[in-house]
Amino acid sequence: MNRPPRRSVNPLDAAEALFKPAKKVAAPAVERPAIPNTKEQVSIKIDSDVLAYFQAEGPGWQDRINDTLRDAMNQPV
Repeated sequence: MNRPPRRSVNPLDAAEALFKPAKKVAAPAVERPAIPNTKEQVSIKIDSDVLAYFQAEGPGWQDRINDTLRDAMNQPV
């Protein structure tokens, strides 16, 4: 009557038995409602002369770009 030992004889096999692969469970996507009037930081490439035009009037140039884009968005095509 040859039974296999209860514990692994090989230390590597014993160690491997302790560490089972983790089951990866994807977290459900969380939908967040849009918050009105919030701004999101993005990075875009703008021609240097366009950037200089908006920066020429001083601080607030980012808001001026945003306002111009909003106006363009609301114009009929």
